[in-house]
Amino acid sequence: MSYEKAMEAAEFIRQQYDKEIKIALVLGSGLGAFAEDLENAVRIPYEEIPHFARSTVEGHAGQLVLGEVSGVPVAVQQGRFHFYEGYEMEQVIFPMRVFGLMGIKNVILTNAAGSVRTGFKPGNLMLLRDHINLMGVNPLRGANDERFGPRFPDMTEVYDKALQEIAYDESKKMAQERFESGAEKELKSFMWRGVYCALSGPTYETPAEIRMFRLLGAGAVGMSTVPEAIAARHQGIKVLGISCITNLAAGMSDEPINHAEVMETGTRVAGIFKELLRRIISKIN
Repeated sequence: MSYEKAMEAAEFIRQQYDKEIKIALVLGSGLGAFAEDLENAVRIPYEEIPHFARSTVEGHAGQLVLGEVSGVPVAVQQGRFHFYEGYEMEQVIFPMRVFGLMGIKNVILTNAAGSVRTGFKPGNLMLLRDHINLMGVNPLRGANDERFGPRFPDMTEVYDKALQEIAYDESKKMAQERFESGAEKELKSFMWRGVYCALSGPTYETPAEIRMFRLLGAGAVGMSTVPEAIAARHQGIKVLGISCITNLAAGMSDEPINHAEVMETGTRVAGIFKELLRRIISKIN
């Protein structure tokens, strides 16, 4: 997508919402409930936004929600576009291009992921400290427009360390509060740090592939997030990545993997996840 098309979409969104937005969120499968709680919300179906694609996956509402979290204006993608849906990478990262031109400085990318590590259980959250791109393509392939960013962007720190510390500290406070209130019988963390491995999908991974990813140092696997993270860093946007562990990866249990399990786990952790995002947004602001 061209710079001009991204600018057209950015201008259209600005016309629907006049407050300055500095934080954007992308909500993964089963995690869209957060967008329902925004204050003074304006909802724009993707088909109304110039040059936006359409989300076709269950659990992705397919709309941009503009509103406030504790008075902080945010833009929330309630559903994303995936490479496996048949979209070109430029379509997958187009919303990120638009966010950059809207002046957004921080983006929180969330996803549903399968655990590669026995220590990561369904319902846990994984804070992305890095990623491995095994999607077979880079979203910046092709002609580079310097108005978006440099030809060869540095990826030494894709996921901002300061944002990671905010998220991790808030998760620890929440765990402490839940223990003290009696909601948890023992003090334990629900957020871990790890490396996210991105694959093209739409098939789930084989047990042999999972063993290989574990050797490579991955903590979780999924089919999204990395293209958006690369595009965001290309534009100088700070990135925070959080995976909701919805299932154990292939070969780690005797149960087959299915999308219904992903959706069910996302619904189960919605309360904790929403509260954590609210706290993070307040701290970033």
